[in-house]
Amino acid sequence: MKTKRPEALEIRCPRLGGTVPFRYCMAPAEPTVCYKILDCWWEVFDVTSYLKANLPEEDFCRLVETRNPPNRMESILELVEKFKSKESGQEGT
Repeated sequence: MKTKRPEALEIRCPRLGGTVPFRYCMAPAEPTVCYKILDCWWEVFDVTSYLKANLPEEDFCRLVETRNPPNRMESILELVEKFKSKESGQEGT
């Protein structure tokens, strides 16, 4: 059986909650590939080798180094602080 090209593969995205093609993971609305690409695709095909061959070396290294997403609680607290800053800035208007 011939293996499909990665660009033709689809998988359920844990971030979006629906099915997405691999090409979306390679170019989401972020500066580089999705930070979860290795976690999501490793069981489907050798995504590590594919990324090593198709990404600039610095992008691949950054992906491996920053593989873990931000702590959820830290992200929530950061959003609360941003909201508070906006609120206090609007009071003086």
